[in-house]
Amino acid sequence: MNVVLLAGGVGGAKMAEGLAAAVGRDLSIVVNTGDDLELHGLAVWPDHDTVAYTLAGLDDEVRGWGLRDETWTVIDRLEGLGGQEWFRLGDRDLATHLWRTDRLRAGGRPTEVALELGAAMGIESRILLMSDRPVRTQVLTDDGWLEFQEYFVHRHQEPTVQRVRFRGAEAAETTTEVLAAIAHAGVIVVAPSNPIVSIDPILAVGGIRPALEEARARAVPIVAVSGIVGGKALKGPADRMLTALGEESSALGVARHLLPLISHFVLDRVDGGLEPEIHGLGVDTLVEDTIMTDDAARARLAEAVLQFATTSADARR
Repeated sequence: MNVVLLAGGVGGAKMAEGLAAAVGRDLSIVVNTGDDLELHGLAVWPDHDTVAYTLAGLDDEVRGWGLRDETWTVIDRLEGLGGQEWFRLGDRDLATHLWRTDRLRAGGRPTEVALELGAAMGIESRILLMSDRPVRTQVLTDDGWLEFQEYFVHRHQEPTVQRVRFRGAEAAETTTEVLAAIAHAGVIVVAPSNPIVSIDPILAVGGIRPALEEARARAVPIVAVSGIVGGKALKGPADRMLTALGEESSALGVARHLLPLISHFVLDRVDGGLEPEIHGLGVDTLVEDTIMTDDAARARLAEAVLQFATTSADARR
């Protein structure tokens, strides 16, 4: 079974790990690049790297980002010199950014560079960038438009978000690799990532939404897993963003946000009381334990998602 996952960072990485355990090389992850930035002259891809480090078994599960057993000699020295240090890059993490930046400056296409990096790290599944063209997520606050990492890391997600935009998305097209993955998918999964700043940037890239709509017309299940449990985001500011933008911070709010794209929706047992209303939106529903606390929980949820999707699809046929 070919599976495509639309993913942001931590939630996407956990879902990717579970799905990779189930289908291995038959998994393609379309990762958000709206969070990317250039720092110290280097190309830094936060969501991509979180997914890659997780699939390679190198992630720091305590911090939730970066590499395990990291050291900080370079960034500490930079701070001592008075340099910018609010976005902390570890020494081993810097090697990734140096390698990637060298490959890009030598003319490597971003998607090909991503695939090369995955192969070098021994990752069986394919991590695909949503586009080879730069797209940058920006949020409007009382201080004006902020680049996403300025808001998310430097200002600790404290300013209230009034609007979100994806600079460059209108000129960006997705890649042949992404289109082929969607065209050959038997199941498409939307990860429990922030629907506004992790999933929406992917959908804003030219070619992706039409490809997903074509898949849906072919009766390919598109299954979203809620990243909001009990009204709260498992990680990050998704709950506050949904509320600030006039939407509902709940599993129901996530389902509404992703309509009419999705055909299936998975919500946590905590939110089981919302199932009838979500089902009433016209999607198949599954109530499941969605908290991915360890590898076993990730694999179990992935198996449940795939079984839910394929069983429902068979019943519809």
